[in-house]
Amino acid sequence: MKRTVFAALAAISGFMLLAPAPASAQSCGDLWYRRNAIYAEAGYCFQTARARSVFGPGCFPPYGRLTPNQQARINAIQAQEDYRGCPR
Repeated sequence: MKRTVFAALAAISGFMLLAPAPASAQSCGDLWYRRNAIYAEAGYCFQTARARSVFGPGCFPPYGRLTPNQQARINAIQAQEDYRGCPR
């Protein structure tokens, strides 16, 4: 059962949750960017200087409200960040 759930999440997110990807493709910086790009796509109002410098200060509707697919991608990326010990 768990294996099926992880496989489904991996298919949704576009990468494997349990097997680490190559460091060049999945560094902490890459994961941070991918996660925050999803929030930027959803109009999130960024507060940190780093995020504002990369994604801009503007925010727009739906103001960071994520679709179920976006939330699944965020969850998968955060799982990779946790696995790698990345700061958030």
